[in-house]
Amino acid sequence: MPPRLPALSAYGCGASGPFKSLALFLLPFMQARNASILGSLSDNPGAYSHRIRRGRGPSSGKGKTSGRGHKGQKQHGKVPARFQGGQTPQDIVHSKRGFENLFSVEMSPINLDRIQQWIDQGRLDPTRPITLKELAESRCLHGIKDGVKLLARGKEALKTPINILVSRASATAIEAIEAVGGKVTTRYYTKQSIKRLLKGESESSFTPLAMSPIATTPSSILDAVAATAKPFSYRLPDPTSRKDMEYYRDPAHRGYLSHLVEEGHGPSLFFKTPGTGKMRKKAKKTGGGPAVGDNKLW
Repeated sequence: MPPRLPALSAYGCGASGPFKSLALFLLPFMQARNASILGSLSDNPGAYSHRIRRGRGPSSGKGKTSGRGHKGQKQHGKVPARFQGGQTPQDIVHSKRGFENLFSVEMSPINLDRIQQWIDQGRLDPTRPITLKELAESRCLHGIKDGVKLLARGKEALKTPINILVSRASATAIEAIEAVGGKVTTRYYTKQSIKRLLKGESESSFTPLAMSPIATTPSSILDAVAATAKPFSYRLPDPTSRKDMEYYRDPAHRGYLSHLVEEGHGPSLFFKTPGTGKMRKKAKKTGGGPAVGDNKLW
């Protein structure tokens, strides 16, 4: 039996000459064997691949009751997960109410006081545009769901003008940023575009997808579009639903599509300037129709 580690170390301290050098040489290779390792002994992964044979005697550990215990429904068969002994299940007594709106979006909030705090710590550069990628990489936001909404909590602490690009922004936050000389732009994002943006596969651009460089020939259109996409693999999409298009066309929301709204028009896609539509006049009926006085029953 090899000597114990405490005994070997004690011997090495008291020995002299060649025995001391031998003890010091063997000291790193020795291990203190305690009773605690007995509870963690196991085979290497994949060393035992045989099927457990149940009901083959007590020596196997799975004999007699085969590991199921004595009597009861759990030994004789299976119990459904929602079974509660025959009483009315709780998911029926307290049933679900309402519904889940599949079209709702969950925005990750970001407040002005937190942005100013990150700027003071040097974790955000106010001289460069602040986008979703900068907010996520600086850990100002811990995860982005369907987008980022800028809120105005702590607007009194904001002292630095910033140029920020987010999904949505409150009116109070827009007013507070523009009061110190900053700029707010709201842009449309999807879940996939946010993932690509954070991976560096897409550029967080302030310009819409339709605003590509001017091309003189049809063949140079693809070249111009490819030039703007380099070195990124994907371009950010534009909204397709009416609700999103009207939101980002609204100058009050500082939408990036607000340049598409003509003067005198609103962000709605079905808005017409008063006085520009054609008025239809009802034609007066003339001819041999019955007189008004004659059209009576009595």
